Amino acid sequence: MGKKQHQKDKMYLTTTEWKELYGGHKDSEFFYYIFIMKLSKYIKLKFFKRVWPSFSGFHLVIVGKYFSTVIFIAYHVSLQPCDVPYCCLDGYIFDLIHILPFVRKFGKHPVTGNPLDVKSLIKLDLKKNSEGQYVCPITKKVFTDNSHVVMVRPTGIVYSYEAVEELNFKTKHFKDLITDEPFVKADIITLQDPYKLEKFNISKFYHVKNKLKVKEDVFILQNKNSLAHGGKVEELPQDDPLYKLKSINTETRETLSQLQKDYKAPEKQELPSTSKADALNAAHYSTGMVAAGFTSTVMEPVTEQQPAVLDEDILKYRRVKSMGYVRLVTNKGLLNLELYCEKVPRACENFIVHCRNGYYKQTKFHRLIRNFMVQGGDPTGTGTGGESIWGKPFRDEFVSLYSHSGRGVLSMANRGKHTNTSQFFITFRSCKQLDKKHTIFGRVVGGLDTLEIIEAIETDNNDRPVEDIVILDTVVFVNPFEKAEEQLKAERKAALEQSGKEEKKVVMVEKKSAEKKIFRSGVGKYIDLKAVAKSNDQSDDEEQPLNSITVAKKKKVIRTELSDFSQW
Repeated sequence: MGKKQHQKDKMYLTTTEWKELYGGHKDSEFFYYIFIMKLSKYIKLKFFKRVWPSFSGFHLVIVGKYFSTVIFIAYHVSLQPCDVPYCCLDGYIFDLIHILPFVRKFGKHPVTGNPLDVKSLIKLDLKKNSEGQYVCPITKKVFTDNSHVVMVRPTGIVYSYEAVEELNFKTKHFKDLITDEPFVKADIITLQDPYKLEKFNISKFYHVKNKLKVKEDVFILQNKNSLAHGGKVEELPQDDPLYKLKSINTETRETLSQLQKDYKAPEKQELPSTSKADALNAAHYSTGMVAAGFTSTVMEPVTEQQPAVLDEDILKYRRVKSMGYVRLVTNKGLLNLELYCEKVPRACENFIVHCRNGYYKQTKFHRLIRNFMVQGGDPTGTGTGGESIWGKPFRDEFVSLYSHSGRGVLSMANRGKHTNTSQFFITFRSCKQLDKKHTIFGRVVGGLDTLEIIEAIETDNNDRPVEDIVILDTVVFVNPFEKAEEQLKAERKAALEQSGKEEKKVVMVEKKSAEKKIFRSGVGKYIDLKAVAKSNDQSDDEEQPLNSITVAKKKKVIRTELSDFSQW
């Protein structure tokens, strides 16, 4: 192994690598800094002192010390390959992202210097083969420096002159070879003629001779696809990050273009509305926002402790002190149900609201197992439907006081832990194995004979009743949750009135303290000198000389014998 075999494996980027490969600073895109090495496949550059015919078909022209020509694939302003190629009637090719800012600023043809309008540009339709090379769509020949290339104006499709001459001119068939759109002979525009390369002489380009330069409008990158199909360009606002980009390389341009297509802005999430705590819903603990704002820079700083707000359902359930009563009217008879609203408030409220809203009307008991239970509450009748009044499953409420013991226990059906919706079942016998798995929220207090009729109905192999068991109507007799809501409103109203009275008292006290009595003008106008003098006289009378104060004599203790207890 030779020495210095790793001398080019540098652990840093060189100036050339950063400038040419990784999007570093690029010089101007015009004549004085043509990327000779980078664009060697697009630009012919040789040193000659006079005009000299080349064997490749290019006509070499003296340009100072060097000669340069551009093949048709390269754009005649940036001298780089086109992304979205357009051409004018004289056959010069322009890239959309370069011609627009140039015409906007100067209003002239970059090569000839004649007036030019963007509307006169024609979009080119260049076909490529599997290797990404430009080819003639008819002959499938790759376009090279020696190719004679033309374009049909009405369609913009680029062909080799050989195909157009053989299939259009000689046969006098003036229709596009692909789209079959008619055209006239004047619509054939020559893009490259290997025997007439004077128009590709870079030294005679108008923008080169006059040193005209424009900054690349990056916002056109975002709209070039729409402009290519006849759309309009909308300028980026100044606060857009792309607005300040002056120039970008091809790799970055493609990345930004793809990002513009695929990027989806995140949906704006509405912040939950924070309600202030009052005398009823204020918790004994705080929101914790003071600590969060102090320890985390992400959180908004909060300097005042705020009590947490209790949910309205919690306040309402605390005021429920009675049972609920509901009747189910079925096609087999009546079922009167007692609901444990105080102990199991959430399941009972869900059931009562569904009964009051008619959610269970015309629903069927879709599952029946003799000596076990009958299940219903699914509007679809399949056992997979139904939802709670909150639109989502709610938590289980297990109370050790209640058990699946005996006939007529009303319990919630679920698909697992905390998946209660609207389905329920009524037991035919004890099934304590369901304790702590299903929420018990009531029992049958009337209509046990109806349960016997329902239990006697035959079922199929899927435990579905052969006869329909339909809930025709639901009647709510007692709804303790409505009473709790009314009580909560009354308490809140009374609390507001009380707080209003206290605020008035505070305002009156502040008003009185603010209204100070003025005793005289000038300095010390709020001081009552008479009251001060009177208080001083009273304090003087209370003071006495030291010799007039009688000192209490110390009581003399008489010593006695140990056997004398008279002084005790």
